[in-house]
Amino acid sequence: MSHPRVIGPQATLPPAGLPGLDPALSRLVSVDGVLADAGATRLWHVLDTGDALAERGIEPRGTIVAVHGNPTWSYLWRALVNASLARADAGATPWRVVAVDQLEMGFSERTPLRRTLAQRIADLDALVTELGIRGPIVTIGHDWGGPVSLGWAVENRDRLAAVIALNTAVHHPDGAELPFALRVATARGMLAAGTTGTTAFLDVTLALADLDPAVRAAFRAPYATIARRRGIGGFVADIPATPAHESTPALHRMSAGLRELEVPALLLRGPKDPVFGEDHLDDLTERLPHADVHRFEGAGHLLAEERPYADVVLDWLDEKLPDAAPAAPRTRRASSRKRPAPTGRLWDALDARRDDDDTAVIDMTTSRGDGPLNVSWRQLSARVDELAAGLDAFGVRAGDRVSLLVQPGPTLTAALYACLRIGAVVVVADRGLGIRGLSRAVRGAVPDVVIGEVAGLAAARALGWPGRRISAAALPAASSRALGVEASLSDLARAGRGRPLPAPPAADADAAVLFTSGSTGPAKGVVYTHAQLSALRDTLAAHFGVTADTGLVTGFAPFALLGPALGTRSATPDMDVSAPRTLTAAAVAAAVRASDARIVFLSPAAVANVVATAGGLTDADRAALSRVETFLSTGAPVGIDLLRRAQALMPNAVAHTPYGMTECLLVADVTLPEIEAAAGDRGVCVGRPLGTGEVRIAPLDEPGRSSDDTTTEPRVTGEIVISAPHLKRGYFRLHLTDREARRGLGERWHRTGDVGHLDAEGRLWVEGRLPHVITTAEGPVTPVGIEQDVETVPAVQRAAAVGVGPAGRQVVVAVVETGARRPGLASPELTEAVRAATAQRLAAVLVVPTLPTDIRHNSKIDRTRVSAWAERVLAGEKPSAP
Repeated sequence: MSHPRVIGPQATLPPAGLPGLDPALSRLVSVDGVLADAGATRLWHVLDTGDALAERGIEPRGTIVAVHGNPTWSYLWRALVNASLARADAGATPWRVVAVDQLEMGFSERTPLRRTLAQRIADLDALVTELGIRGPIVTIGHDWGGPVSLGWAVENRDRLAAVIALNTAVHHPDGAELPFALRVATARGMLAAGTTGTTAFLDVTLALADLDPAVRAAFRAPYATIARRRGIGGFVADIPATPAHESTPALHRMSAGLRELEVPALLLRGPKDPVFGEDHLDDLTERLPHADVHRFEGAGHLLAEERPYADVVLDWLDEKLPDAAPAAPRTRRASSRKRPAPTGRLWDALDARRDDDDTAVIDMTTSRGDGPLNVSWRQLSARVDELAAGLDAFGVRAGDRVSLLVQPGPTLTAALYACLRIGAVVVVADRGLGIRGLSRAVRGAVPDVVIGEVAGLAAARALGWPGRRISAAALPAASSRALGVEASLSDLARAGRGRPLPAPPAADADAAVLFTSGSTGPAKGVVYTHAQLSALRDTLAAHFGVTADTGLVTGFAPFALLGPALGTRSATPDMDVSAPRTLTAAAVAAAVRASDARIVFLSPAAVANVVATAGGLTDADRAALSRVETFLSTGAPVGIDLLRRAQALMPNAVAHTPYGMTECLLVADVTLPEIEAAAGDRGVCVGRPLGTGEVRIAPLDEPGRSSDDTTTEPRVTGEIVISAPHLKRGYFRLHLTDREARRGLGERWHRTGDVGHLDAEGRLWVEGRLPHVITTAEGPVTPVGIEQDVETVPAVQRAAAVGVGPAGRQVVVAVVETGARRPGLASPELTEAVRAATAQRLAAVLVVPTLPTDIRHNSKIDRTRVSAWAERVLAGEKPSAP
């Protein structure tokens, strides 16, 4: 690498050969100093695409001003620079990008002045003025470039089009400690040594991402000497950690001014950041409530080096600033007919029965030791009101997020409805995610309050989850101190007794964040409004004829709390709801008997164990089950034989298998007789849409991607897209996921990620997941139909059809569960039988003792894991279990 060429007093051009950086885009700009630097002339280094666009004869739609943090430089924004030029070369109208090296940093001039935040904001304004940038202007900043760029934005709203920020912070509460990494850097005796005298601060920052050595060297290039590193130390010294710090007033002006910004805002975050935590993002979203937010799981502080953020930024600008964007080709959108508004609020039925002494909720937990606990409507209503008022007294306000780490039962029911009543947003992520998945979900939701049992509170303490702590049960003082508990639910109920309730939330206010199963990647938080939850209640009540006398037994966590909303008594059987296979037939019968329930709602894994433990039923158990009128199982496909065996335990019930997902808990429904009558199609028949919901198909192309067009034509295989009044509002802080989920369809539609088709009768058939589509040379192949064929072989208990090989040229492999002691190639006899069972050509047949399933439902086969295992085995690796 050549040495920098000196142009002015310590201002230089970067050396040639830096990876990803065109030296022709570098320029030095002479700018008159301002504020404390008035009277001086300073040289700035910038990366600027303006001349390159002019040479192409292109007038940009506006300018993106990109501001780096500490200790990086404009090189951080090279992907944005290059992506903008690539779009210009592809015929799109691009944005000009001006990426600056702040004074004292990168290849800009070093000066004797100690630059404060106010000085840096004024410096940036002087540069923008010198460059003649009039607008529209978009600012983007990272790290301490965030406050600088946002500070400029707040002071220049007349030219501002949008603001974007990567990992950053704009406010430091009085008295709060700095993040640990910054406390170390700013410690007395460490500041000069760690930031200027040595390269320690620079080295630690660059170690936060897995950088190519050449890229790491490029970031280090401007900081080769102590003199050139003084700006790194100056930046750290300027962190306004106390009210008395000279940059604190400027930080407060900027952070307060953000509340008045109405331009589009985009916040991108890498959660694995030791400097800027979820609380900093939470603070930003509170100041910019209209901002689009996306958290890139697995990324950290140097997000721009870890994820393809540049296209995200440019696509977002196309979407948010359409007047500046070229006209996009029109695609046929899925229709969106007007839907009736949901009636009432989720707690209306509870209010209506507040003077009723009939049973509302039954706790069947045998660990109580004294039998089932019956809670009346009067008791439940009073407890909800007391807790709601107590939460309000505790400081919980509308919009605050409350994480509930309590097993289903009366306590959870009361806490949940109390939160909803005052407009707090409940966060529900169950233990079935595993400790890592649960921790990722809870931390990512940044709860203001955690209400939990001892195990949940201990995890919250050990894993550093945010939020004030409330215990579900009263704890000894020592335990409360150890767990950081401020109060128990009983304490809140006493505090709320006789206290007036705040006004109820609006129908379109957020009500809940429900986390997905994590079976197709990190669990996502699905946001529901009060109106959408009410629409779910109305759909469920209307379709299944739920009345006050119906009674409901729920062994499926998402529906375990709907009894009070439906105005009917409910019981959760004695089980671990996060481990469905713990449910027994006897436990279901006991819950039915205790609640006189006519509806039983179970997950597929729970159904399997209920059937397997039917031998333990007594005559009284069987008599209770014979009174059940409706049996439902949802959450994953259920085999017809298993359904028949389950219905044999409830001989007078109609068996239903509703199709849904966390994003829309009820999409379609089909009964066992309808399944038996439906024949001739591949996949699992899940019936017709419920209520006013709609289902369409986005056809697959040859590489297995789903189209932006949709159809209701029969026997067209593609991605299933849905719309319903009870469809989610969106994902929590996952803007890109939201955008992809509605790509080409409109605001009230959702791409499910499932593939299937509609038959001539309008029934939906599910054929697998979009990521599991096998892309052969002959076209895309879906797995479920093949698996159904293979499972007709007597020796096969379950099957997975997976693709092996490069995309577009994959071959189909059947992996079968036979109870074999050793995984590997199937015997010639079994291979022949499996191949004879299906018309699909199979490259190989492999056997495993047990097929792996997802961590929550215990029923969905993890085809991605099976495919990777099959590929290794067929490549000659020793076959261990997948």
